[in-house]
Amino acid sequence: MSANMLNQETSPYLLQHKDNPVHWRAWGPDALAEAKAQNKPILLSVGYAACHWCHVMAHESFENPDIADQMNRLFINIKVDREERPDIDTIYQSALSMLGQQGGWPLTMFLTPDGDPFWGGTYFPPDEKWGRAGFTQVLSAISKTYHEAPDRVGQNVDALRTGLAQLASPKSGGMIDQDTADGIALRLLEAMDTVHGGIGDAPKFPQPSLLRQLWAAGERSPSGNAFKQAVLHTMRKMCEGGIYDHLGGGFARYTVDRAWLIPHFEKMLYDNAQLLDLLCLCWLETGDALFKRRVEETIFWLRTDMTTPEGAFAAARDADSEGEEGKFYVWDATEIDSLLGDQAAFFKQIYDVSPQGNWEGKTILNRLPLSEPVTEEQEARLAPLRAILFAEREKRVPPLKDDKVLTDWNGMTIAAFANAGRIFDQPEWVTAARQAFDFITGPMSQDSRLRHSFRVGRARHTATLDDYAAMMRAALALLEATEDQKYLSHTQNWAEILDLHYHDTEGGAYFLTPDDAEALVVRTKSAGDNATPSGNGVLVSVLVKLYWLTGNTQYQSRAEEIVTAFSGEMERNFFPYSTLIDGAMLLQSGLQIVLVGTSGDPALDALQQAARNVPLADRLITVIEPGIDLPPDHPASGKGLVDGRPAAYICAGPVCSLPLVTPEAITAHLKAQVG
Repeated sequence: MSANMLNQETSPYLLQHKDNPVHWRAWGPDALAEAKAQNKPILLSVGYAACHWCHVMAHESFENPDIADQMNRLFINIKVDREERPDIDTIYQSALSMLGQQGGWPLTMFLTPDGDPFWGGTYFPPDEKWGRAGFTQVLSAISKTYHEAPDRVGQNVDALRTGLAQLASPKSGGMIDQDTADGIALRLLEAMDTVHGGIGDAPKFPQPSLLRQLWAAGERSPSGNAFKQAVLHTMRKMCEGGIYDHLGGGFARYTVDRAWLIPHFEKMLYDNAQLLDLLCLCWLETGDALFKRRVEETIFWLRTDMTTPEGAFAAARDADSEGEEGKFYVWDATEIDSLLGDQAAFFKQIYDVSPQGNWEGKTILNRLPLSEPVTEEQEARLAPLRAILFAEREKRVPPLKDDKVLTDWNGMTIAAFANAGRIFDQPEWVTAARQAFDFITGPMSQDSRLRHSFRVGRARHTATLDDYAAMMRAALALLEATEDQKYLSHTQNWAEILDLHYHDTEGGAYFLTPDDAEALVVRTKSAGDNATPSGNGVLVSVLVKLYWLTGNTQYQSRAEEIVTAFSGEMERNFFPYSTLIDGAMLLQSGLQIVLVGTSGDPALDALQQAARNVPLADRLITVIEPGIDLPPDHPASGKGLVDGRPAAYICAGPVCSLPLVTPEAITAHLKAQVG
């Protein structure tokens, strides 16, 4: 078998490589069988469509006929889109880490014909450079070792196989208590960059799960203001920084500097979904128009640029256009002078525009150097100027859009739209969320089971745990936004599917992949967040809410089981467990706000809006019609109207407040309870 075989794929990333002289295959049993038949090692290359360094390695090596010939002679070459196959990427990123190397993309791993990893790296230049081995030398050395030193390969395989097996056997422990959660949050707070916000040095990532963890800690702590202020400071810096697209809306994936100025220009759906949730919290806390504006602009971008014809959301926008990183987004001062005329000086002062630029002779629009926030009067003056530049930018060659639909990323976005639509009283945002939900659960599902990805009319790949967890969270957000009980039914049905196909009956919690999926070298199980929240972590909160809504104690038991299955891992490294910790705190002492009243009653609507307007990282708002019974062991069971008027009951654990019958009483009670 020969030639490149990617032209039948749907992934934009794989299709980017269909004309390479490399004889690429997609991952599958045929490719592994070919490696066995020819006794060749596998070269596995994992990346994604918006990955800048993936493009660089492709141009330098995979488009080079001589290097391609070497690859074809020595290896069976397999390309994987890490967004289509997170199950594969997770395994081999973990293997690379076990080899003592920093992970990332492009991921370059060398496997036996059985799929066992034995060596790898990330980006390799074609020839030795920057202290990195050249790709051609690596190819020769790996092939020689595979054929001439099988014992060395076998030793690596055995060691990595042992390490990978531990991915399904995390260290268990007890329940996570509040003292532990608060102590971890304090350590994270101490690590925050007090000047620029965020955590760590360059490159700097938004890390929304961590910011949400700090916000939740601020709700629990008597001195919680410091936690929330750290989040607000970070979000303001990002909102004014170059990581934000000041003309088109939306945030880039990360910045290469610590001040949020110089983005790696790709824009990912998952970042923007999570940051929308944080922006809503920040606006509810402060009323700062900056946060509201960034919500509106980011949602506008997602609705106009990133919504597919089916009504779902596309995955990403690339960093590169016309072969240059960031070319679509940057400006010359002379361009702005020409376009804005006598208003140019004002615009340039606000947006850090100078003749010398702030990045490689060009200008990345940002407002970081300003000593005072932009006023509303200035914003009104700037809006038409931004519109002029945006219209001019639209004439440029845009970066590639990765228009595949991913279920987990859509779930995050659906939840963000539903939440923002409620908070800002924008029913069309909730409608957009419902449309995306209906597509994921309709054409994109098969036989009641979710699929992971969709493009050009084809739903593909078995759904992961993260897909189900994100969609369950989305369903509960839509339940709250619409009071349509079908969303509760979806959530319960998916919980049954997870128990049937994903549950680890021996170790507890849930595997990433189901028992009827394609067999890989290991079946992983994790609760660690990465750029997106972990499925197990999200499930804790989802299952707690299902227990509150239904009274089914199995949901509570499963939530507790997830926490204890992973809690011992935090002794080694607590950093990636933000979502799990937040779920554990919701399980222990989360707030339920039960509203009793007749749908359509303005007094009930007012109570409901008051409950929504308090900036809580997580809680459950339930509306009960008079005469409808809650589960018998629910703390608000039996509670009803007060003198015929709608009433609210705020419950923490087994204890509920006295009935609250005015919006002011709800606001005061919640603020007193969470600080």
